[in-house]
Amino acid sequence: MINYFKKSHPKGITLEEDQQKAYYKKLKWQVFISATLGYGLYYVCRLSLNVVKKPIVDAGILTESELGIIGSALFFSYAIGKLSNGFLADHSNIKRFMAFGLLISALANLVMGFTGTFLFFVICWGVNGWVQSMGAPSCVVSLSRWYKDKERGSFYGFWSTSHNIGEALTYILTAVVVSYFGWEWGFRAAAIVGLLGALMISLFFHDTPESKGLSPVNEDFKKEKVSTWDEQKGVLKNPYVWILAFASAFMYISRYAVNSWGPYYFEAAKGYTLTEANSLIAISAVCGILGTAFSGFISDKFFKGRRNMPALIFGLMNVLGLCLFLLGPKDVWWLDALSMLIFGLAIGALICYLGGLMAVDIASKKASGAALGIVGVMSYAAAGIQDIASGYLIENNKSVVNGDTLYNFDAISVLWIGAAIISVILALFTWKKT
Repeated sequence: MINYFKKSHPKGITLEEDQQKAYYKKLKWQVFISATLGYGLYYVCRLSLNVVKKPIVDAGILTESELGIIGSALFFSYAIGKLSNGFLADHSNIKRFMAFGLLISALANLVMGFTGTFLFFVICWGVNGWVQSMGAPSCVVSLSRWYKDKERGSFYGFWSTSHNIGEALTYILTAVVVSYFGWEWGFRAAAIVGLLGALMISLFFHDTPESKGLSPVNEDFKKEKVSTWDEQKGVLKNPYVWILAFASAFMYISRYAVNSWGPYYFEAAKGYTLTEANSLIAISAVCGILGTAFSGFISDKFFKGRRNMPALIFGLMNVLGLCLFLLGPKDVWWLDALSMLIFGLAIGALICYLGGLMAVDIASKKASGAALGIVGVMSYAAAGIQDIASGYLIENNKSVVNGDTLYNFDAISVLWIGAAIISVILALFTWKKT
C-alpha cells in the first residue's frame, strides 16, 4: 500500500487518505491516456515521409536512393538521441521534455511541406529524428514513476498501442489527404496534428507523483544510498540488456522495412494503387494495436510476468508474416491482407517485449530511461542502415523495358526475412533472465 501524504488541495480543501487515492488514480490515468495518445501523434509526425515516397519519386523530385538517405537521417539521429535522451529523461521534468519534442517535430514537418530540396529534407528529417527520441523515454519513465511493478507490464502493453494508433492514422488519414491535395499536404497535415498533440501533453501529462504532493509509487525512487547515475551505470554493464538491444535491432530492420517501404513494395511489386497499398499497411497497424495492447497482459496473466515464451511465439509469427508478404503470389488480396494481419500482431507484441519492456524489467526503475536508451540506439541505428540498404537495393535492382519499370525484390526479401530470423535467435540467449 502506498503511504500518501496528507496535504491541502490548491483550493484549500483538506484531502484525506481516500481522497488522495482518488486524486492519484485520476492523475495516473491522465498520464497514461496523454502518454498513449501523445506518443501516437509523435508517430504521425514521424511516418509522414513514408506515405509520400511514391508520389515524390513519380513527380521526379527525389530518387529512391535519396529517399533512403533522408529516411536514414531520422533513424541515425533518433538512435543517438534515444540513448542520450533516455538517460536525460530519468533526470528531467518529463512533461516539458515530451511536449517540447513533439512541438519541434511538428515544425520540422511544416517546413518540409513547403520545400522539395534534398538538402532541406535531410536536415529537417534529421532534426525530426532527434526530437522524436524524446517521446518514448518520457512515456516509459512516466510508467516507472506512476505505476507499480505488478501492473506495469499490462499498462506498458496498452501504452505501446500508441505506435499502432499513430501508424493507422498516418496510413489511412494522411494517405487520403495526399491523394486529394498532393504530397506537400502529407507533411502539413502531420504538422497540424503534432501541434495539437503538444498542447494536449502540456495540459494532461504529469512529471512525478511527488510534483503533485504524493509519495513515490515504487521503492526504487525511495532509495537514497544509490544515485540515479549509479543505477544507470549498472544498466550499461548488464550483458542481457545489450543482447536484448541487438535482438530488438534486427526486429526493427523488419519492422521499418515494412513501415518505410511496404507501401512502395505493394505499389511496385503487386500493382496496388497508393490508397490500396497504404490501406494494406494500415491493416498491420490496426492489428498491431491488438498485439501490443495484450502483450503485457498476456505475459503478466499467463506466463507469470515472464516474457521469453511469448517473445518467441510472436518472433516466429513475424517471420511467417514477412514470408507471406514477400514470397506470396501477386493479385491475391486476401493473402496480402493475411500477411499484414500476422505481421501486425507480431510486431505489435515485439515492440513491447524486445523494444523495451524486457530490458526495463531487468533494470532498476530509476534507470528505465537508460535501459530504453540502450535498446533504442541499437534498434534505430539498424533501422537507419535498413533504410539506406533497402533504397539502394530497390533502385539498383530495377530496369526499364519498353518504357515499363520492372523491379526485382529478391535481395530485400533475403535482408528483411533474415533479420527477423536473427532476432528470434538472439532473444533466446536471454531465456533464463527474462
